[in-house]
Amino acid sequence: MTPEEFQKAFQRSDANYYTYDQYGNNPMTPIAPVALIALKGAINFSSEVNNALIARRKDYLSGALPGKISAGFMRDDFHVPVNTFRFSSGEGKAVIESTVRGHDLYILCDVTNNSVTYKMRGSYNMMSPDDHYQDLKRVILAASGKARRINVIMPYLYEGRQHRRNARESLDCAHMLIELDQLGVDNFITFDAHDDRVANATPTSGFENVPTTYLVLETMIRSFPDLRFFHDEMMMISPDEGAIYRAMYYASVLGIPLGTFYKRRDYTVIKNGRNPIIAHEFLGQPVDGRDVIIVDDMISSGESMMEIARTLKASRARRIFCVATFGLFTDGLDAFNKAHEDGIIDAVFCTNLIYRAPDLLAAPWYRDVSVSRFVALIIDALNHNASLSSLLDPTNKIRTLLRAID
Repeated sequence: MTPEEFQKAFQRSDANYYTYDQYGNNPMTPIAPVALIALKGAINFSSEVNNALIARRKDYLSGALPGKISAGFMRDDFHVPVNTFRFSSGEGKAVIESTVRGHDLYILCDVTNNSVTYKMRGSYNMMSPDDHYQDLKRVILAASGKARRINVIMPYLYEGRQHRRNARESLDCAHMLIELDQLGVDNFITFDAHDDRVANATPTSGFENVPTTYLVLETMIRSFPDLRFFHDEMMMISPDEGAIYRAMYYASVLGIPLGTFYKRRDYTVIKNGRNPIIAHEFLGQPVDGRDVIIVDDMISSGESMMEIARTLKASRARRIFCVATFGLFTDGLDAFNKAHEDGIIDAVFCTNLIYRAPDLLAAPWYRDVSVSRFVALIIDALNHNASLSSLLDPTNKIRTLLRAID
């Protein structure tokens, strides 16, 4: 099979990084066999990624020359079993139960999964983000000096909201990146970081902030085929000044107007470490008769998003869609259930990058955006030391999607 024939056979928008190099090296040759390690909070998501990676490589094998396939390129399961357990005192330990020597290691970590528990002194405790992060470091320490390369996939950036210093306060996220760099992590992959400028803490390490924009829009169109991304029928809304750049990208690529809220705070009072919000003030064109999309990186309690949705509905917005990469719902679902029953919100779109409770998945207003196959594409590309540019920039794919629905 010539290089031209190979590229023609596998010419796909998400596989165009598989090309022969100037020396004619085969694109089927990865830098090392892939090994996936799923920490306790990411087991289900890692299983989906593993299945997607297997399916992807089976596609390649159907047209590849047998003698050109490297050992370890295809496996029934790319997972390496690991045991992260706690002693009765609460101290922890990580044991990798199979060899990772010479492997390209990918560790998947969900620091938000509070459904995982451990027993300490006779009582069960929910694992906090700190507990998940400690387990991550233990696994890295167990693999250090053995794996060919260590890559961490942490969809929700640990302490991502504590990324800058405004007063005498800690810089947890920056310290985390420095610590992982010192532990020997080669690549760090996260998604829709609260502020990706925190990567400046480790300027020489591999840090990738991956957008989920295309997958969200694809799921929205599949769920609501009558959506019309026209300038006079839809508006993109930023819930605060922190999300303005994300909303600007959506508005620009879709060709629709942008509106934003800013949080008017009482700076004379500090409550729970923050200045309380007095009101949400809106800046933008009238929303009367328009569908609106409120986009943010996460839904924590959802209080602000619900207040904004009610304000927009009172201004006679037609349909209201909430979009967030991470649906934490720390205060439960009651507020969203009531808002849906009252006709305030039509749907909420969040990704499967983090744990979602069964009651959230069953909610009539919730739409799950699957990112599993996309993560498998990233792993596959990194395993071949290929460029991620086509995966990290979704603009062309979005334009193709919009042309398809016109």
